[in-house]
Amino acid sequence: MGISKKSDCLIMKYKRILLKLSGEALMGSRQYGIDPERLAEYAQDIKEITSLGIEVAIVIGGGNIFRGVAGAMAGMDRVQGDHMGMLATVINGLALQNALEDADVKTRLQTAIKINEVAEPFIRRKAMSHLRKGRVVIFGGGTGNPYFTTDSAAVLRAIEIEADVILKGTRVDGIYTADPEKDKNAIKFDHITFEDVLKKGLKVMDTTAFTLSQENNLPIIVFDMNKKGNLMKVVSGENIGTKVNS
Repeated sequence: MGISKKSDCLIMKYKRILLKLSGEALMGSRQYGIDPERLAEYAQDIKEITSLGIEVAIVIGGGNIFRGVAGAMAGMDRVQGDHMGMLATVINGLALQNALEDADVKTRLQTAIKINEVAEPFIRRKAMSHLRKGRVVIFGGGTGNPYFTTDSAAVLRAIEIEADVILKGTRVDGIYTADPEKDKNAIKFDHITFEDVLKKGLKVMDTTAFTLSQENNLPIIVFDMNKKGNLMKVVSGENIGTKVNS
């Protein structure tokens, strides 16, 4: 006899999570755009944890399509570029929503900018209601303001929906003393405090996002999202990736 969802949820370390994905993560092996196979893999990983009663919210970047900072460096107005980047995150949100629904996962897309024809506006109470009903909520459009990254949006939304943790899915299996793809001698941290991240000058999130997380005592776990089963291991409390907390 299988274990009930309620019993399964009792062994999970976290009840409600905010999963932060970069836009580049959706490219898979491509140079730009969206890889349908990578989306399908993510959808299955997310489905596995929602089936156990974990409430999941997601924030995705837009770097696979457009970055406001890159546009500004090329001579574009920064505000205009950031608005383009916000729209890119909505495109990624729609793609992930489609992949999740193909996997029979009930999903809602909410945006910080009004696009009523394709998504709900972000309303905190509505988002939390969706989560309680077992729906995955994807937050698009960043914070709705220029000069703020999707890292900041992820922390802000996590605090607003009272998430237990931010799970930052990357292609690296944690935080290192240096870039492990460039420095073979880089050492991985299994656990590190907010204070030590700042002292060592380690890059986890942008300063605004990281400070907001620290001030609200919201832990961050950085892990390799591209390894099958890692998401399940993280929410069940296994020592995967690097945990940052007070």
